[in-house]
Amino acid sequence: MKIAHLVSERSTCLRRKVGAVLVKDKRILATGYNGAPRGITHCEVSGCLREKLGVPSGERHELCRGLHAEQNVLLQAALHGVSTKGASLYITVTPCLICAKMLINAGIAEIVFEGDYPDKMARDFLREAEVRLRQITK
Repeated sequence: MKIAHLVSERSTCLRRKVGAVLVKDKRILATGYNGAPRGITHCEVSGCLREKLGVPSGERHELCRGLHAEQNVLLQAALHGVSTKGASLYITVTPCLICAKMLINAGIAEIVFEGDYPDKMARDFLREAEVRLRQITK
């Protein structure tokens, strides 16, 4: 989890810094943090549209310039040809529904998290798909 926190420091999000580490057989497969896609102006420069519009956390993801840490960790694994099947994801907060669905289809077996993201449906989906959820405290 310390590595996930270290990865979160690379985040360019103005609202929340999230870090993710994908692990299998005690080996790091990929890392991800939330921020704008490669080649796109970061929120640190452009500002946060969701903040300007007063959009609450967990809503209107389509208005965000950035990708979530979970999306980036899966994309990094795909970019480098690394299978995610059966891997564990260490992440600083629980996934949103969109990311939960991606993690389920990517074959993630376990999600180890610290903080809670306000998305009950995401947790319900993960439980239904039998993805293990394990919360650790600081």
